[in-house]
Amino acid sequence: MAAYKIENTPKNNQIINVLSLAIPIAVAMLNAIQTKFPLGAWTKILPHINGVLNATCSIILVLGFIAIKNKNIDLHRKLMGVAFVLGSLFLVSYVCYHISNEPTRFGGTGWLRPTYYILLFSHILLSIGVVRLVLKAIYFALTDQIEFHKKLVKWAFPIWLYVSITGVLVYLLIAPYYV
Repeated sequence: MAAYKIENTPKNNQIINVLSLAIPIAVAMLNAIQTKFPLGAWTKILPHINGVLNATCSIILVLGFIAIKNKNIDLHRKLMGVAFVLGSLFLVSYVCYHISNEPTRFGGTGWLRPTYYILLFSHILLSIGVVRLVLKAIYFALTDQIEFHKKLVKWAFPIWLYVSITGVLVYLLIAPYYV
């Protein structure tokens, strides 16, 4: 199977740069929007779907790492493509939930409270930066800039995996408080 390739052009690089800024800004603006859009009761299930998407993405990322360590490039590409699709579906689902539902407040007490907020804060902070890292890593792979890809994924992979795993942990901690 031939690998999907794109051209390394200034325009394609600019698209990555714009998306790297636009996605985190758009997500951050969700908190500023006071008016919620009535998308329907079906959106109440989205946090649970997001938990599954993050958990599955975490597993796929580890499998992709194992594949490349075993020099199975074709499987690695497929798995990382699946991880990217899962992350994209998560983002769409996350936006749909937050534009249509009031924020859920964490109700835990004791040691769970600071644990939750430390995980949440680190998850949010790193998720902002990982967007660019993942987009650039995929861009380098698809433009056959493998040396740049290898250098970047030394940072992108552990951050993406951390964001995925902490997404699951944050979900598990706040899940009892969803209405």
